[in-house]
Amino acid sequence: MGVLVVGSVALDSVETPFGEARDALGGSATFFSIAASYFTEVSIVAVVGTDFPPEHVEFLQSKGVDTSGLVVEDGETFRWAGIYGYDLNERETIETRLNVFETFRPEVPERLASSEFLFLANIDPELQLSVLDQVSSPKLVACDTMNFWIAGKRSALEQLVKKVDVMIMNDSECRELAGESNLIKAARKVLDMGPSTVVVKKGEHGALMCGGDSFFSAPAFPCEDVFDPTGAGDSFAGGFMGYLAKLRDVSPSSLRRAVIFGTVMASFSVEEFSVGGMSSLRMADIEERFRMLKELSHFEP
Repeated sequence: MGVLVVGSVALDSVETPFGEARDALGGSATFFSIAASYFTEVSIVAVVGTDFPPEHVEFLQSKGVDTSGLVVEDGETFRWAGIYGYDLNERETIETRLNVFETFRPEVPERLASSEFLFLANIDPELQLSVLDQVSSPKLVACDTMNFWIAGKRSALEQLVKKVDVMIMNDSECRELAGESNLIKAARKVLDMGPSTVVVKKGEHGALMCGGDSFFSAPAFPCEDVFDPTGAGDSFAGGFMGYLAKLRDVSPSSLRRAVIFGTVMASFSVEEFSVGGMSSLRMADIEERFRMLKELSHFEP
């Protein structure tokens, strides 16, 4: 059945030193679903307003994304605007208008309630918990969060962390959730909260995966042309979960390869504004970059 993602679909306005995009297709569920679509079937549960351009829905469908769970409500679509400087690891949020997303209460269609792979993208942890209650016996549940929820809804987030298999978060979120500055210790503390695996995204510095007594560190792909890092973390999660759903296997070796495929999809994502970097890939492109990343980090004992 592929993978189910519950999150946001948005219209983003982004400015970087290399250009800008206005009202471009964005949102956590969008970046995730496009990245995952290269590996498996994807179904999306999200909300948009009546102003959402039909061509964006058609684009998602052209990538094989099941949009039957994309609800259209009266009002405007969630909008976000931000500016990046030359340090693309940092951004300034100029505007956030939740619009119809403010009252979003995700309802999983009955036919998707048996999804084996579930990704809870960055939304209120109380809503993430409600989604978990609607999905029966998933094989793997992965979850993202953000500093806002860690600070503002910690109790609900801690309940959620106990119930998921994989926590995917960036380094600052991991440190804040754990209350620990050292990233290795922080990842271990998050593991103690319940999940079997913690994946820490470190932007241009790669990714770290912790599970049990094992650690896996992967470098980022060295992109020469980085135009827009928005959605890179969600694209990483899409590649990670999409690959696992394709295999229907969550063994340690598969998890490690999933981290690399996640890294590959994130690298394509940042090379153009919005989802342009992932819009017309071939599987051969993805496999070639996987091979290049493997060679980049290989050395003889």
